Amino acid sequence: MIGIAFLTLCVACGWQCVTWLLPGQRPLYRLWLGVALGLLLMMWLPALMAFAVGFTITAHALSLLLLAAMTGGCWWARDRVTRRSRWDDTEIATLRLLLLVALPLTLLGAYLQWTHNIRPQDGALYVGQSTYGDLPLHLGIVTSLQNAPFPPEYSILPGTRLAYPFLVDSLSTSFLMMGLPLNWSLIVPGTIMMGLVFAGFVLFARRVADRPRAAVLATLLVFLNGGLGFLYSFDMLGVNLGAPGSNQMQMGTWLDRLGTILNGWYQTPVNHSEFSTYNLRWSNIIADMFVPQRTFLGGWTILIPCLYLLWDGMQADKPNVRQFALLGVMAGGLPLLHTHSFLALGLASAAWLAWTLVKRRPYKAFLLYGAIAVLLAAPQLFAFTFGQSSGEGFLRFQFNWVNNAAGEGLRDGYLWFYLKNIGLPFLLLLLLMLEKNAKHRQLLLGAFAIFIVAEFIVFQPNEYDNNKLFYVWFALCAVPVAEYAFVLWDKLKGLRARYVVAVLASVVFFLSGTLSIARETVSNYQLFSRQDVQVADFAREKTAPGSTFLTWTQHNNPISALAGRNIVCGPDLWLYFHGFDLTPRKQDIRAFYQDPAANKAVLDQYQVDYILVGPYEGGDLKPDMRALYADYAVVYGDETQDYVVFRVPEKAAGGA
Repeated sequence: MIGIAFLTLCVACGWQCVTWLLPGQRPLYRLWLGVALGLLLMMWLPALMAFAVGFTITAHALSLLLLAAMTGGCWWARDRVTRRSRWDDTEIATLRLLLLVALPLTLLGAYLQWTHNIRPQDGALYVGQSTYGDLPLHLGIVTSLQNAPFPPEYSILPGTRLAYPFLVDSLSTSFLMMGLPLNWSLIVPGTIMMGLVFAGFVLFARRVADRPRAAVLATLLVFLNGGLGFLYSFDMLGVNLGAPGSNQMQMGTWLDRLGTILNGWYQTPVNHSEFSTYNLRWSNIIADMFVPQRTFLGGWTILIPCLYLLWDGMQADKPNVRQFALLGVMAGGLPLLHTHSFLALGLASAAWLAWTLVKRRPYKAFLLYGAIAVLLAAPQLFAFTFGQSSGEGFLRFQFNWVNNAAGEGLRDGYLWFYLKNIGLPFLLLLLLMLEKNAKHRQLLLGAFAIFIVAEFIVFQPNEYDNNKLFYVWFALCAVPVAEYAFVLWDKLKGLRARYVVAVLASVVFFLSGTLSIARETVSNYQLFSRQDVQVADFAREKTAPGSTFLTWTQHNNPISALAGRNIVCGPDLWLYFHGFDLTPRKQDIRAFYQDPAANKAVLDQYQVDYILVGPYEGGDLKPDMRALYADYAVVYGDETQDYVVFRVPEKAAGGA
C-alpha cells in the first residue's frame, strides 16, 4: 500500500501542477496530462536522489522534497489570468469516447499484463508468448536496482554501465521496495501506462480530428494495427501448404489454419517467425510492443502528451509559454525512459518548427521548449546513450528497413512491402496525400520527418527496432487516414451496398491485428520452473546483494531475473543488440566449467562469489562435477538435484 500511496501523491501533485499551469485546458485533458506528469515524476525523482544515496528507501523519501519543491514552483508560476475550464457537454461527449474506446482497450491491456508477467501456477511462473523472450531482461533490472548505487550497472554484465533506458523498470523497483510482489510491481504500472496511452491517444486524436468518429477510427487503426497478412492464412484453405518451420502459417486446412495462428509460436499474420517466407513485420502494437517492451510502453505514456502539447500549442495565435515549458520538461525526461520516443519527438518537432518559421508564426515559445528539452536530455544522452551507441552496428545507412535485411536487397517490391504489412490504411494514406488539406499536410510533415529518417538510417544493431520510430509515424498519420476514410464513406451515401463496404473495410483494417491479440490472450508458457523459483529464493535470501554468480548465459536465468544478483554474462539475445561482444566472457565461462582446476583465474577475474550448476550449465557445458565438489563447498542443492550452488571461498563480496 505504501507504493500505491506514493504513486497517488505523485499523481495528485502532477494534476495540480497542470491545473495551475494550464487552467484553460479542458478537465479531462488536465487529468490525463497530470497523471502522466505524476508518473514521470515518480520515475525520475527517486532516480535523481539515487545518484546521491543509491536507489534506496531513503532516496524515495528525499524525492518527496523535490516533489514538494516542483509543486511549489508550479504554484508560483501558475496562470493567474486564464479562467479554469469547467465541465460541460463537450466533456461529457469526450468521456463517452473514452468509455467506448479507451476503457475496453485498457481492460484488455490489464488482462495481458496479468497473464504475461510471471503469473504463479503450482510453484512455477508463467508468461505469454510475447514476454517469453524480453521479460527476464526487465526482471533482472527491476530486481537488481534494489538499494543499488547510481549510476547503475548491468547485473548481466557487471562492470558495465546500464545505458539501456531503465526508468520504467526502476518504477517497478520502487513498487517492489514498497511492498508489492514482483509480478504486481510489473502489472500495476504496466496497466496504468496502457490506460494512459489508450486514453491519451483518444484525446489527442479528438483534438486533431474534426469529428469524434474519426478519433475513434484513428485509435482503432493504431492499436488494432495489422495488415493484409491474413490473406496468406485464407489462401487455398483446402490444401495443406506448410509444415512446422516451413510455410507454417499455411499448414493444415480450414480451421487448422486458425489453430496454427492461435497456438503456434509466432504464426500470426502480423509478425511471423519465418521472416524470409512471408516478410510480415508490422507487429501489432499491443501484443508485440506494449506488453513485452516495457520501455516502449513507458515512452508512449509520455510521448503522446508531448505530441498533444506541441500540436495544441502550435494552433494558438499566441502560444502559451507555460504549455511549451511543461512540454520541454516532459520531453527532456524521455531519453532514459525510451530513447526512440525522444528521437521521434525531436524529428517531428524539427519539421514543425520549420513549418512555423515558413508560415511566419510565433516561434519563441517553440525555442523555449527546445532549449529546456535539450538541457534536460543532454546529461542522459552523453552519460548513458551515446557511450553505448557508439559501438559497431549503431547508426548506419540502410534503405527500406527490414525489407532490405542487412542491406542485401529488397525482398518485396517497395510499395507492396508497406501495403502488405500496413494494409488498407497505407493505401488511404497515399490517396489522401493527393488532396489539399492544410491541417493534414501540417500533421504529415512531422510524421514523414520521422519516416524518412527511419527509412534510411538504422539506429541500433537490430534493424527491426526502427519500428519504434515507424509506429510514431503511423500514429500521426492515423488521424488524417481516418478522416479521409470518412470522406469516402460520405461519398458513398445513397448506395445500398454502403454498409457492406464498411464491414469489408473493417475486416481488412482489423482482422490481422485482432488475430494477433487473440493469440496473446490464449498463449501460456512456463518461463521459470518450481526449481528455478526455489534457487532464486535461496540466492535472494542467503546471499548478499551485489554477489556475483557464475552461470551459463540462458535468457531465463533465475539468479539474475528473480533474485537480482549479478551473473558474469547474460545472453546475446539482448546484449549483442545493446552493442556488446560477449565472446571472451562466454569462452572463459565454458573453460572454467569444463576444467575448474586449470581455470581458477576466471573466478578472480570476474570476482565470482558463487558457482551455479543447473539444467543449462549441465546440459550445455558438461561441467567437471568431481572437481567442483572437491574444491568448493556446496551451499545449496534441491531435492531433485536440478540445481547445485557452490561457494567460492575468501571472496570479500560473498554472502552468508
